[in-house]
Amino acid sequence: MAGQGSGGGPLRIRAVTEDDLSHVVRLDAAAFPADPYPFFVLRQLLTAFPEFLLVVEDSAKDLRGYVLATPPYDAQSWILSLGITPELRRQGLGRELMTRILALLRTKGTHSVWLSVEPGNDSAVALYRALGFVPEPQGPRLDYFGPGEHRLLMSLAL
Repeated sequence: MAGQGSGGGPLRIRAVTEDDLSHVVRLDAAAFPADPYPFFVLRQLLTAFPEFLLVVEDSAKDLRGYVLATPPYDAQSWILSLGITPELRRQGLGRELMTRILALLRTKGTHSVWLSVEPGNDSAVALYRALGFVPEPQGPRLDYFGPGEHRLLMSLAL
């Protein structure tokens, strides 16, 4: 499925389970050390959207990446987060997770997918562009997530 982990073992993408919550919290903190989701937010997102939270698991059953989306509303969905542990970045896991979640969203009636990304995160912007996402023509939205927290909004027609 998703290749090999840093120890050479196989990786697989699967749906999240209730038992994964504490692992997803640790994974999110490793992927986004400056701004991880609070525990209670991940708890509520897992409860509300379990079908739309996919994880990458290695042979030791450790979680190495995840993608979280919203179910479609008026045929529109959002990618809320895509996180990969630092040591496994740039190995195709983000692309595989995105491909899987986009396929799932398509089967659920989604016609457009949106996401926000830090404008300076060149590797993420490049990944999203390679998947067909297009940035809003007006460029980054200043202070989108608060003072100094600019975001580039990108969309994909499915």
